[in-house]
Amino acid sequence: MFELRLMAPEDRIETLSDALDALDALSVSVEDADAQTDAEQALFGEPGMPPPKDGWQRSRVIALFADEALANEAASVLALQDFFEGCAVLGVANVPEQDWVRLTQSQFAPVEITPEFWIVPTWHEPPAQAKQVIRLDPGLAFGTGTHPTTRMCLRWIARQGEGAFGDQRVLDYGCGSGILAIGAAKFGAPDIDAVDIDEAAVSSTRLNAEANGVRLNAGLPDAAKGNYNTVLANILATPLKVLAPLLRSHVATGGSLVLAGILERQADELKEAYAPYAALEVSDSEDGWILMTARC
Repeated sequence: MFELRLMAPEDRIETLSDALDALDALSVSVEDADAQTDAEQALFGEPGMPPPKDGWQRSRVIALFADEALANEAASVLALQDFFEGCAVLGVANVPEQDWVRLTQSQFAPVEITPEFWIVPTWHEPPAQAKQVIRLDPGLAFGTGTHPTTRMCLRWIARQGEGAFGDQRVLDYGCGSGILAIGAAKFGAPDIDAVDIDEAAVSSTRLNAEANGVRLNAGLPDAAKGNYNTVLANILATPLKVLAPLLRSHVATGGSLVLAGILERQADELKEAYAPYAALEVSDSEDGWILMTARC
């Protein structure tokens, strides 16, 4: 493999990326050329939403090619294009052979939810202090325990205590990998529905549940029926606002509504959206994200 490295201003990133794709680049990535300097720029966005910008004022574009000849040819072709004005070729370099599976695995270590509750990839041994473990590997569906919203939901489940879900129905709405539903099962919930609009997420949830030795029902949103003692929804603020009447309708009297995927600055928006249905309050926060809950 060979990398073609380019420098480009923000307004050329989309055109340059499209051109590289047409020139048979295997992949194209964009980095802040001023990263780790005083000129570094942060681009803030939300997971699952389009990026706020295509790049930075000074962006480093890295295109991966199958061989050196293709990389050099791409550099030559780009240099002749009108849109390449203001851009520069930084060079072509050989990419050292790597064990990509091992490299990827090394980036995912066990994740602590509480000192006794951990998310552990299958290639790791659980920590000695772990009394409750969810086995989960990175996959196509959102939810590996590495994001603050997932950790806060699981922390809320753990704080209810062993056996707290022993006679409860639990709904995980927007289940992703199924991690929250599996967490509820690990803490004793006997009747769990996990639903998502993405069929890949539903399949992932079923496989992950089987790998963890827990039972749950996974399906599309219409599989959520009746009332639940606990309703968990780790999505994003905008869909959570739209879903307010639906989610509240699934919470049994005296039950808990647990919402995540919310930025700190969105707390008042959510409180207002849910005011006709439930009195939300902030129950946890981490890295600019919050967990909001209500007793219904």
